[in-house]
Amino acid sequence: MRTLVIGGGASGKSEYAEELFATLEGTKYYIATMMPYGEDSLARIEKHRKARRDRGFHTIERYTDLAELSLPSRGAILLECLGNLTANELFYKGASEESAAEVILRGIDKLSAQADNLVVVTNEVFSDGIKYDEGTLAYMRTLAFLNRKLAGSFDAVIEVMCGIPVALKGWAS
Repeated sequence: MRTLVIGGGASGKSEYAEELFATLEGTKYYIATMMPYGEDSLARIEKHRKARRDRGFHTIERYTDLAELSLPSRGAILLECLGNLTANELFYKGASEESAAEVILRGIDKLSAQADNLVVVTNEVFSDGIKYDEGTLAYMRTLAFLNRKLAGSFDAVIEVMCGIPVALKGWAS
């Protein structure tokens, strides 16, 4: 089963996705995409590592190029998060919107082929009504495109608001 978990900042989407992920069968691969780029991000990454330490997850820190990742065995995969991955492909790798989306979708297809269950966490964009600079808009357009593509092809789409999961498609656990 492929599940997309979407929500705004601090909505509880990551916590929900991790709880769902913990219930899945098989080896659990947690793919963390937050690239370390300063003291704040390093502190957040360490906080997340500590929170996962005793959960039985095999953490793989992968910032770009998901299609190059080969897992040692099938299992359940949690990709946390599509927003970071999109920013990394666009800004760190310097890709265009189209090529970044293509690389990310190819990577998710590769992960899906290696998984019995795939859970992808993503950020909701374009609901705040704020005007952004062109670079930020390119990121938001790319992420919105990816969200639509995955929502259309995944088995379940869960939106988390205020810590409450709402099934938009498929089921919620």
